[in-house]
Amino acid sequence: MPTVVISTINPDGSTNLGPYSLVQPYYVAGKDFYAMLLCCRYSSNTAQNILRNGKCAINFIPDDPKFFKEAVKLSWPGDESKDKMARVDKKKIFLMEKSQISEENPEDVRPDVLTNAIQVIECSWVKELDHAENDKPGELHGYEGPYHDFNGITSQFGAHFILKIDRILMKKKYSDAIINGVRARDFPALPVDYGYRDSKNFWFHKKCRMRAELLPIRKSSLESVRYAADRVDDKVKFSDDALQTILNVPRVFLPLVLKGCVKWAKENGVELITAEHMKIINDKRSKEKNKK
Repeated sequence: MPTVVISTINPDGSTNLGPYSLVQPYYVAGKDFYAMLLCCRYSSNTAQNILRNGKCAINFIPDDPKFFKEAVKLSWPGDESKDKMARVDKKKIFLMEKSQISEENPEDVRPDVLTNAIQVIECSWVKELDHAENDKPGELHGYEGPYHDFNGITSQFGAHFILKIDRILMKKKYSDAIINGVRARDFPALPVDYGYRDSKNFWFHKKCRMRAELLPIRKSSLESVRYAADRVDDKVKFSDDALQTILNVPRVFLPLVLKGCVKWAKENGVELITAEHMKIINDKRSKEKNKK
């Protein structure tokens, strides 16, 4: 599991930091937005702040003992936010800066983010899912049922939050690697948490050099791709050389790719998509990725 520090907004407008590992992708495809899932204790400062204002930032800290040590210190249940943050300010290890979203739109109040994080995901709680919009902060001795299934207060002492990804901030070195092709040395050094603690220690593992394993390449036949392409649209068609460029696309993603090409063709008055058009479409996608 990752070791992250989640920043939220306290009632007085200050930023609270809380370390977590039960964070994972939730929506990755097929929806209008991407989302993360956070599982946490209902009475934590993080949970109460999300229930109050619905904003947070997931900060991925570097694999450095001084950062992990501070994260562990922040994890003690029951500490008030002002006391924790006073220690953070004194140590000057976790440096914070204003949210990029808040800088662009001051009316959208967000918690500060960690300057020394490798990646930050700024999020909003999707409280409408599972009808969790009526869940309120303040019940610090346990919530009464009925409980939600997957969002909001899900048990007497537990909470789950589906967090819409509003923006991803990443150090340039790693964003460039994603766009230009990742090598083993391009992976950021992130601490790995196995979720194990005993009465004395919290255990984690340092990042090791990643090992690559080649994906199996399974080319579809031109006839099978042609069969799918001819059924995407009754007006826009594909030449053989255009279809040759997408023979390596996995079958499960082929309809999505074809529909994207047809959409581009209709926007540009094209009725026969050629290999040259496919190059233009691919270049357009690359530019859109670079902008993000």
